[in-house]
Amino acid sequence: MMEKRKKIMLPETEIPTKWYNVVAEMKHKPQPMINPGTKEPLKPEDLYPLFAEELARQELNETDAWIDIPEEVRDKYKIYRPTPLVRAYGLEKALDTPAHIYFKNESVSPVGSHKLNSALPQAYYNKIDGTTNLTTETGAGQWGTALSFAAKTFGLELAVYMVKISYEQKPYRRSLMQTWGAQVIASPSMSTKAGRKILTDHPTYQGSLGTAISEAIELAMQTPKCKYALGSVLNHVSLHQTIIGLEAEKQMELAGEYPDIIIACFGGGSNFSGISFPFLRHNLSGEKSTRFIAAEPASCPKLTRGHFQYDFGDETGYTPLIPMYTLGHKFAPANIHAGGLRYHGAGSIVSQLLKDKQIEAVDIDQLDSFEAGILFARTEGIVPAPESNHAIAATIREALKAKEEGTKKTILFNLSGHGLIDMSAYDQYLAGDLINYSLSDEDIKKSLEAE
Repeated sequence: MMEKRKKIMLPETEIPTKWYNVVAEMKHKPQPMINPGTKEPLKPEDLYPLFAEELARQELNETDAWIDIPEEVRDKYKIYRPTPLVRAYGLEKALDTPAHIYFKNESVSPVGSHKLNSALPQAYYNKIDGTTNLTTETGAGQWGTALSFAAKTFGLELAVYMVKISYEQKPYRRSLMQTWGAQVIASPSMSTKAGRKILTDHPTYQGSLGTAISEAIELAMQTPKCKYALGSVLNHVSLHQTIIGLEAEKQMELAGEYPDIIIACFGGGSNFSGISFPFLRHNLSGEKSTRFIAAEPASCPKLTRGHFQYDFGDETGYTPLIPMYTLGHKFAPANIHAGGLRYHGAGSIVSQLLKDKQIEAVDIDQLDSFEAGILFARTEGIVPAPESNHAIAATIREALKAKEEGTKKTILFNLSGHGLIDMSAYDQYLAGDLINYSLSDEDIKKSLEAE
């Protein structure tokens, strides 16, 4: 009898040499981002004050489907890439499903999540530009942690504005960032004009990613040789993350299967883009008809209940105007534990793909997400990040649907990170202290109308 393969590994020599730019092959390109000052479509040079020049060019590149990964970045990727593709036999058995479930295990990176895939190239491009300091924001702390390590790797200083509720809920994320040499500030803070205004208006405000972005951008604009780095939403971040799906494609081939359904949790879109876009290109060319499902929290449902419109990426209005599904840049999300998913908008590429019905979205209640995460931990041994639990919950739904229908589906999901630094969230869940949050249509309407 042939031995069952649990993990499908690739050698280091198989780390992709190029990232995949889906925009080049999209039938309907995303609408252009708008410079709020000139009201004109954004040009790369508009972004130079904020981002490394190569990142600005990547952001607006609509013509090149493949973009070279610098050798120095590939070399650093070897610390943890290629990541394993794993068959979830234990989960399949527990669900008694005919579906074959695979997951790409991005939790094996030194920082515990997929975020390092973009942090390393962003730090590298800034270094070669002569940047000495970076600023960023972080929600749950995964992006801040990744950029702390990447900045240290390429010899840059970093200041991280961490959403206040996460700063308090996740002290060990803060410790990790400081271990790698970053300065961590709870946001909103008194160190920026944006932060001071928000605290003056709302002294007890627990923060949001939109607020933290405003603070990080303001500091970058005021400090010489300082640039800003973003962990999700923007096109160049999605581009770097495609290394996930490009590896997974080779690994699925080794497994002798091709996914019918691909699932990832959704905050701003980085890990969803990363696993989806390389496979999506076969849908765009008409060769395949895979379903792509973005799983977002019911308390922050921009894809399932937001409006498609131009909106700012931050609370204060410092960013370009982005064509996105949004709940409004003033949206104040509930203090859920999946801090990385508490973002008001979706990236322009994902928004366009949803508009074109190339992808789907579902929303997941907080309690359902933790129930799924606990089952996964008990069957597969890995405690997932609260964010990743949303993808697992959506995967379980699809696997049970396959069981009902009696159809053998191949499901691939992205395990975007582990939850070993999020155990306070599991403590609360196991103690029965977590609740579901629901938004009324009125709440969403009010948020979209807020200026």
